[in-house]
Amino acid sequence: MSERARVEQQVEELMELAEQVVTRARKGGADVAEAIARSGSELTTKVRLGEPELVEEAVHKGLGMRIIKKQRVALTSTSDLTPRGIDRFVADALELADISQEDAFAGPADPELIAKGPFPALDLYDPSGGEVTAAQAIDIARRGEQAARDADPRITNSEGATFSRSAGAFALVLSGGFRGGFAGSYAQLVVSPIADDSGDKKRRGFYFTGRRHLADLDAPDAVGREAARRTLRKLGARKVATCEAPVVFDPDVARSMLGLLGSCIMGSSIWRKSSYLVGREGTRIASDLITVVDDPLIPRAPGSRPFDGEGLLARRNVVVEQGILKTYLCDSYSGRKLKRPPTASASRGAGGGVGPSTSNFLLQPTSTPAAEIVRSTPRGLYVTEMMGFGFNAVTGDFSRGASGFWIENGELDHPVSEVTISLNLDELLQRIDAVGDDLDLRTSTCSPTFRVSSMTIAGS
Repeated sequence: MSERARVEQQVEELMELAEQVVTRARKGGADVAEAIARSGSELTTKVRLGEPELVEEAVHKGLGMRIIKKQRVALTSTSDLTPRGIDRFVADALELADISQEDAFAGPADPELIAKGPFPALDLYDPSGGEVTAAQAIDIARRGEQAARDADPRITNSEGATFSRSAGAFALVLSGGFRGGFAGSYAQLVVSPIADDSGDKKRRGFYFTGRRHLADLDAPDAVGREAARRTLRKLGARKVATCEAPVVFDPDVARSMLGLLGSCIMGSSIWRKSSYLVGREGTRIASDLITVVDDPLIPRAPGSRPFDGEGLLARRNVVVEQGILKTYLCDSYSGRKLKRPPTASASRGAGGGVGPSTSNFLLQPTSTPAAEIVRSTPRGLYVTEMMGFGFNAVTGDFSRGASGFWIENGELDHPVSEVTISLNLDELLQRIDAVGDDLDLRTSTCSPTFRVSSMTIAGS
């Protein structure tokens, strides 16, 4: 049997297992029963200075279930799939529901919205990914690290190189009539070299590649050389004087900024009033260069899925269009709280819990070359790394440590470290005056390079 056929059979077996516990929970008195079944394997290897430092491999298989009984919700999970373990699993769920408090908003998705299929083929599983052995993974990591160490004599140490791969199958069965499943995989290589700087300082850099399909990864040697380049360019970093200046965010840090926006447009954050975007739907929240989509239908992308955690057919949502907030992302529960339909944005955890989430959350690129954004900046800061967690979602206040390069006359003049950048996120998004073309779907939240016209930079 081929690896792909084996995984398809595994998905079917998981659906049968989930269907079994849903049927038993319904017979036991549950008004609604929803089960998720998962199985998979992970391998992580780390090499440091050419020697293996970590080899960790695990397989897992488990069940999670949500039941609703007279508006009382219970969540349970188990990895004990023996007949006795499943008996206990179902009995615990029914017992927990009896002692839970009623929630008037609890319930499954509207039956009219449940997907009937067929589901889109998104090519999320790579059979060859799961076949990478520990020895092969160590070799990939070693090649990546060695390329970094060989790139320049100033690379004198390493935090190592890590190669990891995961593959698994997933099935969802709902008493409302939904039955579906799919398989997915992902592989990643991270290389983190260290260079000696003046004053006995050490500078660390890193670079990574990650894809669902093994063949789509960058070559280990190329990852190592890029990691070395990013490390060496930090040598001689210094503070800059406190000022107000434009700030350019490279894709890695731009991604984390976009993630802050993602947390604030969740329906759960809106009904809890824990977001500065409460009541802002239909208003301007960013510059007209900003269009943000949540798109689970991109083939091979990290956050893609054919259906959401409540059995709704996956769909593309335009969240921000030319700076205007178009929608919040809602599961059925937050939709009821906000008196609106769900946006097929539900995710379901391993324990059966449901909540809204992003899939592939993307700031749309423009045709402007990323390099041109730097060239068109007479003076400012190019940020490549941020530290700390200085963000208040309720007020939008943002302040984090940063490092990168000082821009002078459109060129990267010298490396910068130990500065803090700050600005309310609401103002920050509206001050974006350039967006690049360098969107790279290595992770499920992605952004191209962008520039904020002015931020406070606190230095010496």
